[in-house]
Amino acid sequence: MSSQNTNSFSVQRMIEEKKKRKSAAGTLEKTMPFILFLAAAVSVLTTIGIVLTLIFETFLFFDAVSIKEFFIAKKWYPFSETAGSFGIMPLILGTLKVTIIAIIVAIPIGLTSAIYLSEYASDKSRRMIKPILEVLAGIPTIVYGFFALTFVTPLLRGMIPSLEIFNALSPGIVIGIMITPMIASLSEDAMSSVPNSIREGALALGATKFEVAIKVILPAAFSGIIASIVLAISRAIGETMIVAVAGGSTPNLEMNVTGSIQTMTAYIVQVSQGDAGYGTTIYYSIYAVGMTLFVFTLVMNLLAQYITRRFKEEY
Repeated sequence: MSSQNTNSFSVQRMIEEKKKRKSAAGTLEKTMPFILFLAAAVSVLTTIGIVLTLIFETFLFFDAVSIKEFFIAKKWYPFSETAGSFGIMPLILGTLKVTIIAIIVAIPIGLTSAIYLSEYASDKSRRMIKPILEVLAGIPTIVYGFFALTFVTPLLRGMIPSLEIFNALSPGIVIGIMITPMIASLSEDAMSSVPNSIREGALALGATKFEVAIKVILPAAFSGIIASIVLAISRAIGETMIVAVAGGSTPNLEMNVTGSIQTMTAYIVQVSQGDAGYGTTIYYSIYAVGMTLFVFTLVMNLLAQYITRRFKEEY
């Protein structure tokens, strides 16, 4: 009898423990979707908060400065002792000059690196080279800025005597070096995703390895490559510290890349350091510039998504 009672008690306890585990699992299943939703909502709410802040403060700026002057005027002198001039075109041009130089540097280096890693490098070489290449993306941008100012600029001045200490060329080259890993890594991933059967078919038809890489693999990975380039452009447009350190603070509409410039991000840094009092027109101008920069990067990201969907290959 005692043995039967013990067995009955053990079975009953196991049933109760199983019910408790089911209850705990059911509670977890009910609460986890809510927790995950909150985690996802944080990023969405943060984005909405940033956009609303930019919009609200930008409207305060346009109460003092007309939209027509902001986009059409050719001078940006907010700190003038008389009435300041708030034409953003010099800042946009400075940003574009640096970005174009960066892309001219980054695209050839990034794509050739991606072709080598995807089509020519051995597994051992790829495992060694790719992490080293991606380390460049982890270097703080302030370090890149001082590298541009103290190393690249003196080096370029030895070849271009007219180059000023602060210029567009030096930060543009260094930003190009900085965004190269983005193009190389994403393009290499896109090229590696192309099935080997396509490579083997092209080689069987008599194509050389280089012809396969250029005429077969690159077109097949076109969407991923273009998306990486567009994302790199948006990264270059939003770069701050490199241009703030090595680019100067002289907004102008000249196409010359050897003189001092000022980009949208560099202006925001300048004013944020305390050069303007809170509530002044100059203070609110950083939000108008930030809103313009936000629109630039948003358009570039939407373009990257469109290109990815439009030219995506299914294998």
